[in-house]
Amino acid sequence: MSWVSDAAIKRLRAVAAWPEFSGDRYTVVREIGRGGMGTVYLGRDELLGRDVAIKVTNGVSAGGRLEELMRREARVVAALEHPGIVPIHDSGTLADGRLFTVMKLVRGVTLAEHLGTVPARADRLLLFERICEPVAFAHARGVVHRDLKPSNVMVGSFGEVMVMDWGVALHDEGRQGRQGEDGRGDERDEREEGLVLGTRGYMAPEQAAGLASVDARADVHALGGMLFVLLTGQEPPEDAAATAGAIARRTDVEKRLRAICAKAMHPDAGQRYADAAELGADVARLRAGQPVTAYPETLLDRAVRLAGVYRTAILLVLTYLVVRSVIALVFGR
Repeated sequence: MSWVSDAAIKRLRAVAAWPEFSGDRYTVVREIGRGGMGTVYLGRDELLGRDVAIKVTNGVSAGGRLEELMRREARVVAALEHPGIVPIHDSGTLADGRLFTVMKLVRGVTLAEHLGTVPARADRLLLFERICEPVAFAHARGVVHRDLKPSNVMVGSFGEVMVMDWGVALHDEGRQGRQGEDGRGDERDEREEGLVLGTRGYMAPEQAAGLASVDARADVHALGGMLFVLLTGQEPPEDAAATAGAIARRTDVEKRLRAICAKAMHPDAGQRYADAAELGADVARLRAGQPVTAYPETLLDRAVRLAGVYRTAILLVLTYLVVRSVIALVFGR
């Protein structure tokens, strides 16, 4: 009896899973990524002469949950036309029954990999604002991502920021501007009580509890987790109850920033920012030297903040006064 090596079995599985397209439009080049829902391949759109990313489900599941999620992701992303959301070019079914979607090929690295090249805190805050923008766009249209984390954000070769993986997104029934029935598809299971979707450390308590009442504030909690990573270089605590303490202990982070992060990751959804737009706006105000909604200022706080904003002007005035005083002392004798 001859045994087949593990390496040989792995190669056979790869060959069996290799997508074959009928017709001559798409050519599959190589595998570039794999997740729980599907495998992503580098492909070539022969008709338009461009490289693309082709995502194929990991198995045939006609009428099943995997198929539903894949189809819904394609519909959700197709309805969200924003520079920070990867566009869908095509979608269909392979001859073997597996679903596929053809997307823009993003050349870059994940946010986690990119952070090593962005040491300055001011640049990291600007990067965070750019992450908030496509999420805010989705929130304005009633779409909640539900699995925001550094590995689901790509930074392209030219600095473009793209929010990826909308496979578990849902529509927030309580927000204005949500997509119509044509953009929603079949969402019969997406709010099922007890269904836990997300990633520990970024997942809001209501998600971890499997509650059906998940809205844009769950994404705000996840964005707060990413802000924590940007500020500290460390992953947020997996236990949501420990988050407030972890933020408060970061004395190396300016207190207004700590307040913004704490508000975004508050255990009570009602105490968080309403959506990504509000969170991004508070970070923008902080960068501009303006008051932030997350931190009620004292008179001393305001004086310190204004001193930082007008530091150059204050130094010039002080220099002028010192020079005048020296001149008066020297020539006034």
